[in-house]
Amino acid sequence: MPISQPSISRRVLLKGLGAAVALPWLESMSAFGRETIATEKAKTPQRFACLFIGDGISPPQWWAKGNGSEMELGPSLESLTPFKEKLNVINGLFNREGDGGHARCTGNILSGANLHRGSIIKGGVSMDQKLAALYADDTLVPSLVLGCEQPVSGFHESQYSMVYASHISWRNPDSPIPIELYPSLAFDSLFGSQTGKLQGSILDQVLEEAASLRLKVSGSDQVKIDEYLTSVRETEQRLQKLNRSAAKEDGAAAATAAAHQRPPVGQPKDFREYARLMCDIIALAFQTDRSRVATLLMSRDLSGQVYPFLNVRDDHHSYSHSNEGPEYQSIVKFHVEQYAYLIDRLNKMQEGDGTVLDNSCLMFVSEHWNAHNGNQVPLVLAGGLGGQLKTGRSLDYLQAGNDKRKLCSLYLSLMDRMGLELPQFGDSKERLAGL
Repeated sequence: MPISQPSISRRVLLKGLGAAVALPWLESMSAFGRETIATEKAKTPQRFACLFIGDGISPPQWWAKGNGSEMELGPSLESLTPFKEKLNVINGLFNREGDGGHARCTGNILSGANLHRGSIIKGGVSMDQKLAALYADDTLVPSLVLGCEQPVSGFHESQYSMVYASHISWRNPDSPIPIELYPSLAFDSLFGSQTGKLQGSILDQVLEEAASLRLKVSGSDQVKIDEYLTSVRETEQRLQKLNRSAAKEDGAAAATAAAHQRPPVGQPKDFREYARLMCDIIALAFQTDRSRVATLLMSRDLSGQVYPFLNVRDDHHSYSHSNEGPEYQSIVKFHVEQYAYLIDRLNKMQEGDGTVLDNSCLMFVSEHWNAHNGNQVPLVLAGGLGGQLKTGRSLDYLQAGNDKRKLCSLYLSLMDRMGLELPQFGDSKERLAGL
């Protein structure tokens, strides 16, 4: 195995029958000398992900007090308690062009752009896509743009297109990036087009080389390889289970065909399974360095998502207008739990002296504080970007004045720490003080 080639260095590829699986960073690849180790440590990749929930949160339940191990979290955020020393809970940020009614607020949550009314779509490039362009030459997939709710068309009564309500990632001002709704296709995108032609598991094609590699690395790296391959296998199995269920629903003929060829892709009917699968795919992308940028729209603005497992009868958006009620509190809490799930996945993935979470920034955000109120944006960050971002804090900018609490100032600060320095982004030229 050519592990000493400069193009691979400490990153190792397992190959078999046209398939390729990139492994996590391995300590055993340090045989190249101290100078190379120092260089590789400096190049440990940084990642950014945004998880979005539409229609706001439940304000009385959404709060944080104190710092570090003494931080206290409100009921909506209690699933984040195990990670509070790796969080920044940020209150009071303001998206000037997103203050107002529906549709207008979501399409610019990552850009701060002034959206246009009417039939001509006009927004701005989102910050995730600015970062994706920065990393385009270093990763197989510049960015993952995922979603758990179907986009909608038409116009809101405000005359803003519902395209804005359904998308948060924009590569250019004129059109958003299409959302990948199918977990199987998102998984395939990470491992190359060959996976769509494989019968069975991609891991089955590379296990012989994996077994050979295990004999050449340290004990701790053997554990890391085993944990990673198990993670890939579990995600594959969940996708295969989903596809088998979809085939059964299509009838006996489809089930017979599925025994002879790769099953059709599908969307999980259980929203809990859907959200977890998408988080698993983001985790795999970051762990293997196949992608360093991801967005997941768990529910769009004016969401029609339903949650029977929460004993909630009506749709997401309808409950948002009574966001202090127990039904909406349970909806928000559920979405934060999916965010906590992804944090936990990345926090368990060792990378150098830390974890993949330590080298990432995971953002949870909504466009509204409560129904139709964009005067402040509920937002949480997890991860320290390889030491570039201090964590374990609750930060409050609500009384700082609008010019000192711009959401785009936060984005400028984050992009700075990820190696992309811009003179201006959205409505801001200043970095967020105190971050």
